[in-house]
Amino acid sequence: MIMKFIIILIVFLSYASCSPAEKGGSSSGSGSEDAGDVIDLPSPDTDGGITINEALSGRRSVRSYSESDITMEELSQLLWSAQGITSPHGFRTAPSAGALYPVEIYVAREEGVFHYIPQSHSIEKVMRGDVRGGLYRSALYQSSVRDAPLSLIIVGDVKRTRVKYGERAERYVLIEGGCVAQNIALQAENLGLGTVVIGAFNDGEVRAVLNLPDDYLPVAIMPVGRK
Repeated sequence: MIMKFIIILIVFLSYASCSPAEKGGSSSGSGSEDAGDVIDLPSPDTDGGITINEALSGRRSVRSYSESDITMEELSQLLWSAQGITSPHGFRTAPSAGALYPVEIYVAREEGVFHYIPQSHSIEKVMRGDVRGGLYRSALYQSSVRDAPLSLIIVGDVKRTRVKYGERAERYVLIEGGCVAQNIALQAENLGLGTVVIGAFNDGEVRAVLNLPDDYLPVAIMPVGRK
């Protein structure tokens, strides 16, 4: 009886020491996740930070970064600024024609490619492996994409907007993508990070690197790093 109790205790302690991913739940972003794993992001700070005027005054295009990584808290704040939900009605930080929200955000970092899920403020790992080299080549060999610890890729699903707005859909998607890019840039300034909005890239190559559908429109690549 005592031996049985000891065995049960050992099994319990072994399970308790496992990571959330090993238990079958969401993980904390250790880099060992498989494609399809969902990582819950830390709650964003919606109260503190510098003033909007300070962020506007300080925002610059930054193309060189230190080797320090971006924390999960910082990534959470950047993604919330890009497409975070700020209303019980589902409205987000960036405006969207007809509130259709065609913009999707992908994160490319050493551990793989992740897709932001605004509804749960989480990221889903959609690809394993470091694709930053391929993204660098698709962006015409711009070193900031190669050297940054991560890049945020703003992508538009134009057909989502075309259902309502027809031939003006692409224009509206690009406007929305620009609003998202500015939100990211201002949040980066608030966090003491640097970024730059890159529009010079081969659309087809970006889609291939990220394994995106053919009808997705890459809008911008934003490498992010510490100044």
